[in-house]
Amino acid sequence: MTTTLQARPSFGSATIHSNLTAPSLVEQALARGEGILAANGALTCDTGERRGRSPNDKFLEDTAGIHGTIDWGKVNQPVTPAQFDALHAKVMGYMSAKKDLYRFDGYAGADPSYRLKVSVFTEEAWHSLFAKTLFINAPEAELAGFTQDWTIINACNLRIDDPAAYGLKTHLGIVQSLERRMVLIVGTRYAGEIKKSIFYAMNYDLPDMGVFPMHCSCNVARNDPANVALFFGLSGTGKTTLSADPHRDLVGDDEHGWSDTGVFNIEGGCYAKCIKLSKEGEPEIWNAIRFGSVLENVVLDPATRVPDYDDASLTENTRVTYPLSYIANAKLPSVAGHPKNVVFLTADAFGVLPPVAKLTPEQAQYYFLNGYTSKLAGTEAGVTEPQPNFSACFGGPFMPRPPMVYARLLSDRIRKHGSHVWLLNTGWTGGPYGVGSRFKLSYTRAMVTAILDGSLAKVACVKHPVFGLEMPTAVPGVPAEVLDPRNTWKDKAAYDAKARELAQKFRANDQKFDIAPEVRAAGPVA
Repeated sequence: MTTTLQARPSFGSATIHSNLTAPSLVEQALARGEGILAANGALTCDTGERRGRSPNDKFLEDTAGIHGTIDWGKVNQPVTPAQFDALHAKVMGYMSAKKDLYRFDGYAGADPSYRLKVSVFTEEAWHSLFAKTLFINAPEAELAGFTQDWTIINACNLRIDDPAAYGLKTHLGIVQSLERRMVLIVGTRYAGEIKKSIFYAMNYDLPDMGVFPMHCSCNVARNDPANVALFFGLSGTGKTTLSADPHRDLVGDDEHGWSDTGVFNIEGGCYAKCIKLSKEGEPEIWNAIRFGSVLENVVLDPATRVPDYDDASLTENTRVTYPLSYIANAKLPSVAGHPKNVVFLTADAFGVLPPVAKLTPEQAQYYFLNGYTSKLAGTEAGVTEPQPNFSACFGGPFMPRPPMVYARLLSDRIRKHGSHVWLLNTGWTGGPYGVGSRFKLSYTRAMVTAILDGSLAKVACVKHPVFGLEMPTAVPGVPAEVLDPRNTWKDKAAYDAKARELAQKFRANDQKFDIAPEVRAAGPVA
């Protein structure tokens, strides 16, 4: 990897607390009033105004060196080099006036051949703990001479009163430069912006190295290293939940690369939604919430400090961050072989897609490019209920390059390694959102089990008349009538109309892509 090593930023007379231990960071955060300790030992923080990502406030410096490689538009919004310079000066002045700042040095990328060195500077101690949890910690011996490839400066409490001067839309912004290898975060305390900015960087760098960057979770059978599975999907569709399997080892829950030697995790921790979390339903995540983990926007009982995971009064997007090592069956180091199964997770708010379907290679590319799902409540600012959404490659907000770059990488790999590809609907059945209900987690888990043990690939299928998807006729532990979504609707005519409506949306969306005729033909009948 070719990188430009950076000088360490200078913050005037501010005291830089570098690479503190988790106990020290918790102590600092509590002393500064940044959070409170829950009864289970987790540091609990309120992210304030923004309790989800702010994609409309994400910007990229537009330079001659990268201009022609970027998919400019709603996701990749430009700022000029002069605007970046101005914001950088503003941020440095603000941070230099602080008494104390925090620095974390670590890695993104579990495979040493493709990893980046990352330095994160924050004004709040808990953000440094978040970085320590989500990135891969560098060994003590490597910290003294650590020179970063990427720098993140998080001035979370800096409010920009004249946004137009910096090319921003509002008082906050997440502004990234691929050439300077720097991220400036201002005006939002939502910690997820830290991790996603580096994922964005990897999504730009890795394709040039012949690596496919993926917004997915990954696990592997404990007694069969060849049985690797990927779970693609946007936030809230089930990546973390379904990959946390007591019978399989967890490689990672959100971001991975697929190289010529296999899959590797980009991160060193997990960032799980915990709304309606229960010990019975998701024991691996439940047991990972302890001292050293961070709860975001979770309501605590004021007397007992016991988390109420059913309370969505602050947001539906309640979160917990914990190191991979907190998962009993984590695979460390986080690398695995080539995937045998690839699963696309979609939360269909229309309630018309089947709960599980096997895809042809052409369908795999089609459904990957379109990335149909729903934005779920709280995952982004302003999203209060499920919204049908097409997010290219199941990760549109994090993809700087045109979607076809990533789609071709997927297609090449599944053909080369013979991976089976599946569409798994974790959304609604029996009607659209507001009428139907979400698929039972127990049913979804049963389908995943049948995929991963190889039995579902042998089951007879019927073709969906609109979407052309091969729907299995039997899955152990799942009522047969659930497998064909039309059967779950009382009003069959209403189902047919809603299915055609979604098919038309697919066809309108696929016009964005210059795809081969056989791939376009793999889409639905509008």
